[in-house]
Amino acid sequence: METQNITLSVPKGILRKIKILAVQRSTSVSALLTRMLEELVSSEDAYARARRRHLASLQRRSNLGTRGRATWGREQLHER
Repeated sequence: METQNITLSVPKGILRKIKILAVQRSTSVSALLTRMLEELVSSEDAYARARRRHLASLQRRSNLGTRGRATWGREQLHER
């Protein structure tokens, strides 16, 4: 995979914590942030695919066996 350098401005306190995390995970700050960004992109892609599938299923209109008519009344639904 081809990479490209970027400049990132991060508050000093956050950067200090990121460096500590990177050391604890035996990796670099760059690798840590790259992995986290990859996970974010993957998650967003998965959400978009799931949303498209769901919207497509709504368009197909499931057959509930009622032929568009309710065979029950309000009283039956709220019977106690």
